[in-house]
Amino acid sequence: MEALISALRSKHDVSTARHWYLVYCKMRQESVARENLARQGYETYLPILREARRRQGRRISLIAPMFPRYLFIHLNNQTDNWAPIRSTLGVVSVVRFGRSAARVPNDLITALRAREDEQGIQILPVEGYKPGSRVRITQGSFAGYEGIFQAATGRDRVTVLLDVLGRNARTVVDSASIEPA
Repeated sequence: MEALISALRSKHDVSTARHWYLVYCKMRQESVARENLARQGYETYLPILREARRRQGRRISLIAPMFPRYLFIHLNNQTDNWAPIRSTLGVVSVVRFGRSAARVPNDLITALRAREDEQGIQILPVEGYKPGSRVRITQGSFAGYEGIFQAATGRDRVTVLLDVLGRNARTVVDSASIEPA
């Protein structure tokens, strides 16, 4: 009997390969959708990052989805039940191109996961600042000072050269606390 089932499967090419697909979520409900899909037994992935925003004149650091309103879901096109996905709380639909669901390359998911820190937050390189660029420190004890960007010194930290009382002083600050001068 098992040989017959095996032969039928190979004849009909029922693939057991799972692929990543894209789910479109309701506004600011990516986490709700992820939790509800997980309760139903689906494997999901929601890349998050640390973001600097201004609130009441101050810069604050928030954790937010890297791709607002989207999350990834790992499914088998042949064997998984896709019907409950679209009625899951927080989900709008599975992203489609025509009649077929938008398949996400496995390499993209692997690359995103490789850039995560131990808390699962994406580590993005400090972009836009080149050595020698003028920057302004927006928070901390040096708030309001202008200086010269020197280098990124690691995760979320940068070195800035400040002119303090006529002397050059190097200081290390949070990358979210600088802006172009």
